[in-house]
Order: sequence, then C-alpha cells, then structure tokens
Amino acid sequence: MTTTVALLGTGIMGSAMARNLLATGHDLRVWNRTRERAEPLGAAGATVADDPADAVRGADVILTVLNDGDAVHAAMTAAAPGLRTGQVWAQMSTVGVAALERLTELADTHGLVLVDAPVQGTRQPAEAGTLVILAGGPRPPALDSVFDAVGSKTLRFDAVGDATRLKLTTVGYGIAMTSVIGEFLALAEGLGVDPADFAAVMTGGPMDSPYLQAKMAAIRGNDYTPSFTVRNAEKDTRLIADAAARAGISVDLTQAAGARFRRAEARGHGDDDMAASYFAGFATDPATRPSA
Repeated sequence: MTTTVALLGTGIMGSAMARNLLATGHDLRVWNRTRERAEPLGAAGATVADDPADAVRGADVILTVLNDGDAVHAAMTAAAPGLRTGQVWAQMSTVGVAALERLTELADTHGLVLVDAPVQGTRQPAEAGTLVILAGGPRPPALDSVFDAVGSKTLRFDAVGDATRLKLTTVGYGIAMTSVIGEFLALAEGLGVDPADFAAVMTGGPMDSPYLQAKMAAIRGNDYTPSFTVRNAEKDTRLIADAAARAGISVDLTQAAGARFRRAEARGHGDDDMAASYFAGFATDPATRPSA
C-alpha cells in the first residue's frame, strides 16, 4: 500500500528527501514556512499545503525537517487541527536534548507515535538517498519504506533521545573538523605558506581523508555552495554545548568552533557552507583566496 507522508520543512535537506520520497512512489504532502521554497516540489508531484494542519491531515507519517526545536514545535503546534491519535511522527531535525523533551510532551498530548530520527549527512547524501538515519524509540512499520527512500542505513536505538544524543556527538565531530581545516588554511595564508604545499603534505598521509579533501577543495576553490551552512553549524554548537553542560563535560573545541562560526556569520557568510568558517581567521575577508 502507498504510504502518505507529510513533510514539514523543504530546505536543503527536506527538499532532497522529498524528491526521493516522490521517486519511490510515496504520496507526499509538503509544507514550508516560505511557500515559494516548496513550490518546485509541487511541480514534481507533491501536494503543497498552505499550512501544517492541511499537510498532516490524513497522513500516515509526518516528517519534520526544520532548523531547530522552536521551529519544529511551532509547526507541529500549528498542525494540531489536522493531527489524529496514532499518527507516526519521525522527528528528523537536529534539535538537541532540551527541545526534544518539549517535543515528546507535544507528541504525548496528541497521541502521536514519536520516533527520534535525526540524520547523519548533508546535501549530497540527502540528494542521493544515502543518509544514515539514527532512529530511537518505537519501530512502526509505516516508517520502513520512508527510511529506505531517504537513507542507505538505519541504526536503531531503544529510546527516544538515544538518537539525538548520538547525533550531537557525530555532527560535533564534523563541525570541529571543518573549523580546524579552515583555521589552518587561513594560518597558512597568513604565514605566507602556499596552500598547495599544505595540501601536498596532508594528501596521502595518515591525517588525510575524503572529508579533508572536500573541504580543502571548497576553500581553495572559493566554492561555498552550502551542504551544511555556517548558520546551522553555529546552532548545533550551542546544542552540543548545552547537552555537554548537562552531562558535566567540557567541549572546548565545539565552543571555539561556535565563536568562529559567529564571526563568519557576522561577515555575511551565514548561508554559505560551514567551510566558510575559514573567513573567521582574518580581521576582514581576504582580498585574495588560496590558489586552487
């Protein structure tokens, strides 16, 4: 049977996931706060809803793919007139521990089956349908085809909250790595070191990785097409720091990365890929870029 899916949030990740759901035959309704960003999905076969309540009415599965916990809570509160007891809600945004507690209460209020299901991956795996889904809590069969459409692997955990805590650790690793790459390419430039020489030392050595190569190429090529934006990365550093404080853990690198992202955002790079934290290493944006 065809699964009817309501997807709330058609940004970088949500739009890519929506297209994979359509490609696999799902009946899809979409909603986005800025309707224009959802309309291309209408041309691809989705029903574009005017408000969250219209999107979720009659859906088997609800997916939230929004920026933060406040946005998810607001959308699902607005959806209340269209909700029914027993609907499956896969919360796929990165919202942090505190926000998830509020969302769990909201799900209980409306009798929803909440699955804590953030994803590991950015634009490219979202477009390819190869996200890694971290799914905590119930395992309703209605989600099987949905997760298969948007991801290549689903890791299951027993409780709501387990997946969110894991996501904070994995996204934190990527954020810290990106900040380090940008910082030391900026240092190379500041010290008069040819970035190509830095790349030559790193390539093929024990510290090399596909991720390092991708972010070096973005910075050296001045290509900040967003896979994961500076603004979203900065938001996640705050979620990680909050969760760490609750656990009595110091996350010095995460907090330093957050400061770098805030400087980059203040200089107009908030919607650029998080590799643009490179610009935080300079008093002003450099007039020239590292040579490719």
